Parts: sequence; C-alpha cells; structure tokens
Amino acid sequence: MSTGKTDKKKLLVLGGTGFVSGHVVREALAQGHEVWVVTRGNHPAPAGTVALRADRKDRAEFARVIREAGVFWDGVMDCICMEPDDAVQDVELFRTHAAQVVMVSTDFVYDPDFIRFPQGEESDHYLTSGYGGRKRACEQVFLGSDTGAMHWTVIRTGHVYGPGSKLGGMPCHARDAHLIERMRAGEPLDLVGAGHFLQHPNFAPDLARLMISCIGNSRTFNEIFISGGPRALEAREYFAIIADILGVPLKIREVPIEAYKHDHPDDCPFLCNRIYDLTKLKQAGVAVPDTPIEEGLRMHVENVLNAGGV
Repeated sequence: MSTGKTDKKKLLVLGGTGFVSGHVVREALAQGHEVWVVTRGNHPAPAGTVALRADRKDRAEFARVIREAGVFWDGVMDCICMEPDDAVQDVELFRTHAAQVVMVSTDFVYDPDFIRFPQGEESDHYLTSGYGGRKRACEQVFLGSDTGAMHWTVIRTGHVYGPGSKLGGMPCHARDAHLIERMRAGEPLDLVGAGHFLQHPNFAPDLARLMISCIGNSRTFNEIFISGGPRALEAREYFAIIADILGVPLKIREVPIEAYKHDHPDDCPFLCNRIYDLTKLKQAGVAVPDTPIEEGLRMHVENVLNAGGV
C-alpha cells in the first residue's frame, strides 16, 4: 500500500536488524525518513541508518547512548518490548527524547477461552501469564503512566509473515524451517483440529507501513489497535496456498484439540478463532494492511527458496 509523499521524520527503531524491525527500517528509508537504529552490534546496521550500539537490558548504558545521541525523535518504533521493564524504560527515557512511541504487541494478550468473533480492542479477559501476559503488562505500563508530552500507540498483531521469517503459522508447524521440505516430500502436516481455526495474518511490510503511518497522527495518540490483513482464513487454507505456490498437494493429519491443549497448555492462544474487528484501525486514517494473502505468501515462499530453503 502506498500512502503517498510523507513529511520527513526522525525515527528511531529499537532492534533494527530483526524481522519486523528490519521491515520498519526498510520502509522508513524508502519513504525518505531519517532512521536511527539501536542494536547490540551482533549484526551490521542497515545501510542508510545511523547506528547506536546498546543492549536495552543494560538500562544505564542504554540511557547514556540515547541521551548522547542528542536527537529528539518524531517516533520511536519499539519492536522488542517484551517485559514490563522495557515499557517502563520507554516511558522514562523517551518522554523527554521523542514525540511518540509505537509499540508492537500481540493478539496473545486475549484469553483464548473468552475471545469474541470478531474480537475488537476491548476485552474483559486478558492473559496474566506467559508471553501474552507479559505483553499485556507492557501495555498496562503505557496505559497507567504519566508520559508527559510524549504520546504512545500500541499495535496488537496476530501472526506476522513475510520475507525474512520462517514459514508456518500454528502448531505444530509454527516457524517451521523444514516446512517446504516436508511438503515437497509429501509428508502430511500435523494441524490441530485439522487446521480449521481462523487466523488473521499480517504481512510484515504492511505492518511496517502501519506503524510508520501512526507517527504524528493524533487519532492514534494513546490508543491501542488490533491489526490484521485484508481477510481472515483457516490455518489449513494458509498451508493450502503455500502448497499451491509449490505445486504440491496438501496433506493434513488431524491432531485432536483437547489432547494437544492438555499436553501443550502454553499453545492455547493459537487454538482459537483469531479474527479481528478492524473498524477502529480503519477509522484512524492509517495505512491499513491490504496485501492479499496469496500475494504475500508467494513473496514469502520465494524469499525462503532464494535464501536456500528446500
């Protein structure tokens, strides 16, 4: 999706060499923004960016690096906010160094036993433990903090796919490095409930455009949004599209739902119908994800193959 010519902004991307953050960096540069990245230095910073080296877990060092950069950013894109302390760090540090923070959250914050169809932003039932519980605790830091003149935006996303990531969207083949190999060999895929659960995937470049379009948009200030692609689909259809791209038949072996839940309780957030009401997102005047799943998965599969996948 093209959102047209944008005003040049100063953007800081936390974790700028990762999967989602890498897409944010590339899209921001393509739009003509000035981009800084903070990484631990384990990988080269993307060309065209200003590299800041720090580990956010070293709070004092991270704060020193940010302050010594001497920049007031229009937007900070936090793609690696995983613990409540990370959100506290965002508030305490960037309330005087940035106009807005955009944090990537997850649809796993919802308690899967109470998720609605479709699910909007509001819920009376959130997880309090595990990955989803930690992300919800991060959200609550922003909701309950005095951020001064700094605004924040939280984007909840379901499964994110696209170039730079492994294929696969639910147990037992989430981020499966051998998925293409298995499918080409005619191996049946183990899908819980035969893959009939609905999901609402986000194409990573779309998610990046969405995040950038929040910067400076007053309708996104201090708001939480749920995001998904242009349509929801059953997990089995997701894999059927991949099979069609590869030119192989899709074989599915059903994994009983209750037995799998009993043996893998941490995977329960995968095992519900994850379809979302995007009304609030569409009304905010942002770049709503619009890449058809067939087009996005084709680019994803081609990227895996070009990178040496089999």
